[in-house]
Amino acid sequence: MPSIVTEVAAAPSAEAQAHFEESLRFETDCWDVHSVLGTPQQDFVLLDVRGTEKYAAGHVPGAVDLAHRKIIASKLAEYPADTVFVTYCAGPHCNGAARAAIRLAKLGRPVKIMTGGITGWLDEGFALATVSVAAQ
Repeated sequence: MPSIVTEVAAAPSAEAQAHFEESLRFETDCWDVHSVLGTPQQDFVLLDVRGTEKYAAGHVPGAVDLAHRKIIASKLAEYPADTVFVTYCAGPHCNGAARAAIRLAKLGRPVKIMTGGITGWLDEGFALATVSVAAQ
């Protein structure tokens, strides 16, 4: 008798490969972002989409403060059209990163989500940066 894990059969290997490769077109993780931040390999703009107050209290170093509700074409004008944006919010319990990704996609911008958000970042043991709200 199969367990609850295997009572629905695993997909054939080719289908599993296609599925997981496809998922990585839409998301990245905290470790991958951390590994290239501030290096010549960084080929994306990291967006903290939670809002200025939360950004000031603690954000991923190098992230740009742009709340998901404020993502409009004029705020992106300084970036070339092919710039890849990576969005994050508070964590797996928050859909702000997905809302931001939708807005970016509607504007024709390439986008991925950093799964885990701030929660995932801290779970990996990575530090946050802070800034005074007045400096914004």
